[in-house]
Amino acid sequence: MTNTIDFSVIAPPAYLEEFVAQDPARVHHVAAHRVLTDAAYRAFFACEAERGAEIIVDNGVFDLGHALPVADLIAAARAVDAREIILPDVMRDGPATVKASDEAAREIRDLTDDFRLCAVLHAADDQEWLRTYDHLASSDDIGAIALPASRRPAPEQELCRTRWTATAYLEDNGLVEERIIYRLLGLGRTGHLELVEQREHEWIASVDGAAPVILGAMGIAMLPGGPYEKPATPRVEHLGPIPADRVGLVRQNIAVVREAAGSSVRISGAHA
Repeated sequence: MTNTIDFSVIAPPAYLEEFVAQDPARVHHVAAHRVLTDAAYRAFFACEAERGAEIIVDNGVFDLGHALPVADLIAAARAVDAREIILPDVMRDGPATVKASDEAAREIRDLTDDFRLCAVLHAADDQEWLRTYDHLASSDDIGAIALPASRRPAPEQELCRTRWTATAYLEDNGLVEERIIYRLLGLGRTGHLELVEQREHEWIASVDGAAPVILGAMGIAMLPGGPYEKPATPRVEHLGPIPADRVGLVRQNIAVVREAAGSSVRISGAHA
């Protein structure tokens, strides 16, 4: 197994230097609405871009419940020298995601060709998943496809609800497009342990997640070999101050995720 999956840590804005800074700088998933409203957040990721990081601007659906307008997404992307914008999506709804992504892609392309466009693959069932994937993978405007995390217990044979089944299906059926960059969005119900399986696919580029930060802040260690058990947790933006005696545990959890992903990236300036 030789593939490395880049891991982008999601952390509260107050902890970007402690947990998010990368050595070497590789890939960061960045919240567009925070770029536009938080000067320190914006400056941090602009600096990471100068250091060579690939900045991916997320559209805001997961955090806000709705995507930002195209003009705001472009403004955020330019502010941090991003290379990629994640198009608007509708969770668990393939047709609505296709409609929202296509409309935004047309609007963006009418204004600029500066950014790679990433579509998120949502679906309510497997037939919808296959139709949605075919549409996104055949679109000239789409340069990346992101697969959402499998968060709820589900039959392992369902493409729309079990991500490692979906990636295996794409590879086994020759459906991986060479021109497309494939990303994983979030750590799912098996956490970092899924990444060991996903590394079998050399075409998966990156994953993002807040789990190692949230769990570490709660005093929960992520063990390299598992088991992975995640209790009910707050959203990362509601985490609050992290006790000083748990900062090392957060860094340890991040290292565990990166080891599972085959990544040698370290937290810049961290010695834990």
